Amino acid sequence: MKKWIVRFVSLLVFNVVVLLLIGWLTPARVGWSALWAGIVMTALVIWVKPLVAKWFGSMAAKSAHERTKAGEWVVQAMLTLAVAFVVWILTVLLSGVSVSGWFWGYVAPPVILLIGWAIYAAIDDKVEAQASSLYDKATGGTPAVTEDAAAPSAAERAGRRELNDGLTDEQRKMLDDLG
Repeated sequence: MKKWIVRFVSLLVFNVVVLLLIGWLTPARVGWSALWAGIVMTALVIWVKPLVAKWFGSMAAKSAHERTKAGEWVVQAMLTLAVAFVVWILTVLLSGVSVSGWFWGYVAPPVILLIGWAIYAAIDDKVEAQASSLYDKATGGTPAVTEDAAAPSAAERAGRRELNDGLTDEQRKMLDDLG
């Protein structure tokens, strides 16, 4: 439950900032409805976006064998833009955001959403870890042990080295002795 709360709140804060940027950069009027629109958008991103992306992806996969690499990249880019468009339209319909103008109201905001999602995807682990520690402070819970804090055992380190080059410690030592 904690994981979902932390994910929802951190994504909510990020979405509110993106919505305020959309309101600032485009003629879309976000204003004070940014908080409600952020809640709606966060729910859409967590639960509806994966379903729509899977649906669009399954439709595009039927003809994937007929496309070149560049064509496949274009199709994937258009699918991602279409998903952002669906999320934007549903956010506008379910919140107090008002839109005027075709390009600046309906095309530019999904592009800004895509840029925001790319930024969030790059930093989401750090943001969620920070939000999780704030959640633990607020609830008085104990923070969970992270992967960085847990020191790997000798067997784990040997296994990781073996995964990197495919050699066991004994084989690595034999090669070192040869050279």
